[in-house]
Amino acid sequence: MTWSWLADLYLWIKAFHVIAMIAWMAGMFYLPRLFVYHCQVQRGSAESERLKVMERRLLKQIINPAMIATWVFGVLLVMTPGVVDYSSFWFPVKVLAVLGMSGVHGAMIGWRLGFMEDRNRRSHRYYRVANEVPTVLMFVIVIMVIVKPF
Repeated sequence: MTWSWLADLYLWIKAFHVIAMIAWMAGMFYLPRLFVYHCQVQRGSAESERLKVMERRLLKQIINPAMIATWVFGVLLVMTPGVVDYSSFWFPVKVLAVLGMSGVHGAMIGWRLGFMEDRNRRSHRYYRVANEVPTVLMFVIVIMVIVKPF
C-alpha cells in the first residue's frame, strides 16, 4: 500500500528519518559504553547511582524516542510511491538489519534493568563487544540503502 500524497513530502520525511536514525545510533553507541563504566564501579556507590540515572535518561529521553521516530519515518518512506523497488534484494536485508538493531535496543533495555536492580552479571568485556554490534548493523543498513548492492 502506498500513499501518493507522501511523494510531495518525500525529502522532508527522508531528512527526519536520517536525523532520527543519527540520534538513535548515537545513543546505541553510548549506552554500552556507560555499561562498561558501570561494571567497574562498586554496586550501591554514588557513582553507580549516577550511572543509573544517566542510563535511564539516555534511554527514555533519546534512544527510545529516536527509535520510534526512525521507525515512523521509515514506514512513511516505504509507503511513498517509487521509493522501494520490491524486486531488489537490498530491501529485505535492510529490514532484517533494522529488526536486528531493534532487538539489540531491546537487549540494552534488559541490561539496564539488570544494572538498576544491582544484578548485572556480565563483565565490561561483554559490553565492549556488544558496543560493536550496532556499528556492524549500521554499516549493513547504510550500504543497503545507499549502494543497493543486490
